[in-house]
Amino acid sequence: MRVSTWMTLGIVALANAAHAQLRLPGVPLPALPSQTLSQTAAQTAANSAQRLDEVRHVLIANLIRSNPRTIAQDPHGEPIVRNELLAFSPSAAALDAVRSLGFQILREQTIDALEVRVFVLQPPRHTPMAAALRLLREADPNGTYDFNHIYTGGGHMSDAASPASPQVVDAEALAKAGPVYRIGLIDTGVDITHPAFHDAVIHTSGCGDRIMASRHGTAVASLLIGQSGGFHGVLPTAELFAADIYCDAPTGGAVDALAAAFSWLAQQRVAVINVSLVGPDNALLKQIVHALTARGYLLVAAVGNDGPAAPPLYPASYPQVIGVTAVDAHHRVLIEAARGPQVMFAAPGADMAAADIAGKYAAVRGTSFASPIVAAILARTVSAPDVRVAGGAVEALASQAIDLGPPGRDLTYGFGLVGAEYAIDPGLMEETPRRRRINQ
Repeated sequence: MRVSTWMTLGIVALANAAHAQLRLPGVPLPALPSQTLSQTAAQTAANSAQRLDEVRHVLIANLIRSNPRTIAQDPHGEPIVRNELLAFSPSAAALDAVRSLGFQILREQTIDALEVRVFVLQPPRHTPMAAALRLLREADPNGTYDFNHIYTGGGHMSDAASPASPQVVDAEALAKAGPVYRIGLIDTGVDITHPAFHDAVIHTSGCGDRIMASRHGTAVASLLIGQSGGFHGVLPTAELFAADIYCDAPTGGAVDALAAAFSWLAQQRVAVINVSLVGPDNALLKQIVHALTARGYLLVAAVGNDGPAAPPLYPASYPQVIGVTAVDAHHRVLIEAARGPQVMFAAPGADMAAADIAGKYAAVRGTSFASPIVAAILARTVSAPDVRVAGGAVEALASQAIDLGPPGRDLTYGFGLVGAEYAIDPGLMEETPRRRRINQ
């Protein structure tokens, strides 16, 4: 596949002009090939897409309804932390103006590695959130202010089995000393007691250093570095830096928690970071993503499961982020996967197993579980933040991708499929007496 046409990515903006450069999401993409559908089939497809788009919004509505004192919604219906707004590196004069308007500074965090400060502000009493945000933006037109949006995981997990006897990988070969890989994860908590992590090196952050294990984070982590019996992730010998930004709190996944996680990973200089989370565009998150990628960090994110007609979800849709879609065992894109220029790669995301809490395994489905496969592959060649190395690693991966859609990059599969060999068939795991389905 020729990739010489995609030039100038945010992460390589500072690279020497003599080196090949890369841009995400690349040159303008060709439209998907036209297809002839019967009116009935077209209507069925439209109805299915509409239902997929509604699933996340129903979950959001339930979240807001269950936590009315702590969670509200922005004008577009997206969940936000009630009575909290965010400011990105405001000047001293801007802060004085903010205080004069009656705002209070609730919290402040400094991301030294990015030279960034994030302030959490409380609006004046009895001022609606949207009106308060307008006040801030009018008082400081050159500043960056936004809601404290809440981001959610995505994907489906069903109970599977304990691992079968070793039959998929050569555990001895994997255990041999080799390069020390490092990879970052921002998600829910990881069950570090799971057998898949018995020999793993995992550094954790968040929740006051408590481990609050969750199914989603455990599954994603296992696809990155897990190894036990017949199960293995992409990089079993890697060190994992896992930030829990949820901590079982209703407001878990808020932008300020994301900022704190990025700060920790930047401090540790973890160059490749997987974010299997989705939410709306946010001005502060956009600035933080830009600051990270401009310094050579690679951010890999799931494009989301709201369906092919849904609006873009973030952070995957920021042009500097590597957006990943999911395919099934037959290399067909999942019907619920997002489409668009944000899709850069496809990876397995269905008909495969991942670790679950309490020592179990589960069959997983969703773009959340494709993203870690791509992130781990990139972590093999990007060991430290470096603009040129990061750009070269993505370009090399694009050249190796299996083209599944129309020739070249397309809106469904991006540059194509990578990591197909890392999908562990749930059928290789021993059967359990029953399976229960949980939406995440």
